[in-house]
Amino acid sequence: MPAKHPFRSTPIALSLAIALCASVPVAAQGPKDLSPDLKRARDALEKYKDPVMAVHDGYFSTLGCVTYPKPGAPGQVQYPAGGMGVHFLNVGLIGKPLDPLKPQVLVYEPVGGKLQLVAAEWFVPLSPEVKQRPQIFGKPFDGPMEGHHPLMPQGLHHYDLHVWLWKDNPAGLFAPTNPKIKCPKGPYTLEETAPRIVPHK
Repeated sequence: MPAKHPFRSTPIALSLAIALCASVPVAAQGPKDLSPDLKRARDALEKYKDPVMAVHDGYFSTLGCVTYPKPGAPGQVQYPAGGMGVHFLNVGLIGKPLDPLKPQVLVYEPVGGKLQLVAAEWFVPLSPEVKQRPQIFGKPFDGPMEGHHPLMPQGLHHYDLHVWLWKDNPAGLFAPTNPKIKCPKGPYTLEETAPRIVPHK
């Protein structure tokens, strides 16, 4: 007669199994119900979940984890209070025609000593060639605005658009900040104020 497994079909075994399952972390889920164009962009950028791959392809870290503890005031871009994260900028894509598969910026959140890809950002400097507010995925960009001091010169006037392709955002898929983004305490976390709106000249 085969020996009975000591944990088979016992209340203790069932409780242990439930506890073990509950302790296994569940992978973060990105936003659902994306349009086909947004799904295509997310799929094309999935490789950049590895930040080393992003650096390999020309995206370089701007170092600081950016957060906005207060919402934008009158005269500023109307940022909801929340975080942005760590921006990786590809200067080779600045000034190029907008491409849904090639954002100028990738945004990461520091989590447990690692960087998790949370958003992509399309960035258009203000210049005489920019005749009107840019848009992508049918969404107009935020701005024009000053540069994000101190990681960017204030004189770098620009439009930008954040798209939270890998992290749910209660403020909205295209909101510039995300209340779920948490920057760690330390010298490289930067609490900024929303940039001032500038005229489109």
